[in-house]
Amino acid sequence: MESAAFSLGDNLPHPVTGVALSEADRHRQLIQYSIWAEEAGFDAVHVGEHHFNDYMLSSPPVVLSAIGERVPNLILSTAVTLVPTLDPVRVAEDYSTLDNLFPGRVEIVAGRGNLFSRSFPAFGLEVRDARQIFEERLSLLQTLLREEDVNWSGQFRGPLQNVTTRPRPTRDLPIWIGAGSMESALLAAKLGCHLMLPSVFGHPKMFVPIVARYKEAWEEAGRDIDGILIGSCCHAFAGSSHDDMRERFVPRYGHYWNFVDQLVSDNTGGRIQMPFDLESFLSGPAVAGSSQECIDRMGELHELLGHNRQLFMFDLGGISDGELEETVRRFGEEVLPHLPD
Repeated sequence: MESAAFSLGDNLPHPVTGVALSEADRHRQLIQYSIWAEEAGFDAVHVGEHHFNDYMLSSPPVVLSAIGERVPNLILSTAVTLVPTLDPVRVAEDYSTLDNLFPGRVEIVAGRGNLFSRSFPAFGLEVRDARQIFEERLSLLQTLLREEDVNWSGQFRGPLQNVTTRPRPTRDLPIWIGAGSMESALLAAKLGCHLMLPSVFGHPKMFVPIVARYKEAWEEAGRDIDGILIGSCCHAFAGSSHDDMRERFVPRYGHYWNFVDQLVSDNTGGRIQMPFDLESFLSGPAVAGSSQECIDRMGELHELLGHNRQLFMFDLGGISDGELEETVRRFGEEVLPHLPD
């Protein structure tokens, strides 16, 4: 199984010390986080994209470019690229440029951003059209990355006539779809995209039917089953013991989750609320505890999902540099060698 350091870029003060990084220092922490991850043996780094809230990461290709210059081996990927609120022409140019700078290392994880609907009107879009916009723009993005002299017309963007985006990618860029619904999983299979599960938003069991249907649809499309790649993500902390995790991680985790709960509630008009429940989270979207507890938890997740890549979010809730480095290195030394094959 491949492993990845993962960040959505929350920029919260530490719940105990009250210390908050400047946005500049938080961006630089992300670069250092990636350096520690590579040194600890991780395979990839995934960074998120949000707009107009305290998830301060809004420009993944810029951040990944800075990371790529400092780490020579990590896969450079997103979590997610918000395709509906971006022009596919610009996305093709940005990620092809990144691919030319770091050939063979760049991926795109495409997502709809439906839990953060307030960003749609800010980009001049109607949230009710989110799925149609996503499907149209993702299909166009694939075409622009793969073909030259593109002629295209659609509903949510002006037509293109004989357009070739530059630079051309050095390879067929891998595209994952962040799919929390059956519809998105079926779209991923239809387009030949890998499947990334947004499993930080629920118990992994809820994604088992989605994985099964994705695999069925992949084969129904006549694709080689060996081409299936499935990713999952989690909140993570490896402590010296279970008690150490409860003392140091839980205050940050609850602080972070209260932020997420409020953000999602605000964006959904209160329709979706996800209050913090430590015990259900430790058996759900978190991989946290002693190193052995993390190993055992990863075995459970792999048995459920049969996935190929796990994204670990260590940097949530106002974590300090020292604590972040410590848990990433402990995870690399004591957990990664025991991940399922």
